[in-house]
Amino acid sequence: MTDGASRDLSRIRREYLTGNLLESDLHADPFAQFDLWYQQAEKACRYFPNTMTLATVADGEPFQRVVLLKGFDKRGFVFYTNQSSRKAQQIAASPTVALTLFWEELERQVNIRGYIEKITDVEANEYFATRPRGSQLGAWASEQSQPVDSREALTRALEKYTAKFDGKEVPRPDDWGGYRVIPQNIEFWQGQPDRLHDRFAYSRSESGWDIQRLSP
Repeated sequence: MTDGASRDLSRIRREYLTGNLLESDLHADPFAQFDLWYQQAEKACRYFPNTMTLATVADGEPFQRVVLLKGFDKRGFVFYTNQSSRKAQQIAASPTVALTLFWEELERQVNIRGYIEKITDVEANEYFATRPRGSQLGAWASEQSQPVDSREALTRALEKYTAKFDGKEVPRPDDWGGYRVIPQNIEFWQGQPDRLHDRFAYSRSESGWDIQRLSP
């Protein structure tokens, strides 16, 4: 067919050749391992190495969307959003989530599973103050995930808040904030030839983190 309604993608192939991953190369601490890979991704990836997929579940139905990683440390992985959004409602109903980061240039991905909590207002205020003014105003103008009549309606809302805060600092909206994903499992995946990929899973335990190689 030529109208794009049907497309056979079965012949698409890619061989993974950039590197391997040995257990002897791994840090005992998964956050240190993530930091190493993230630094390498910042150098290798042309755009948005902090792009990640956030998966939630509501009433047994899975949802996914792309968000931006805005910070990480030994406590977990942080992103920001409107806390009245659909994703926030799903998080409130079921605070167990998953994250995936994929770095095509390095043929790597990291999969993270854990539970999620809101960050403090102090942390949210500090980050919000660093955002471009247009993004700050957009946070006021958008009722995220809610139906909107038209693009013009969004523009009018933005104009309203642009006028309201003219000559003033833009405060953080009460329903805008951040979340921290506290991992229980972190898997590092490195593409390998013949689909014999390297996979290592860190699992949180009473003594720290256990590491296990997984079959590809």
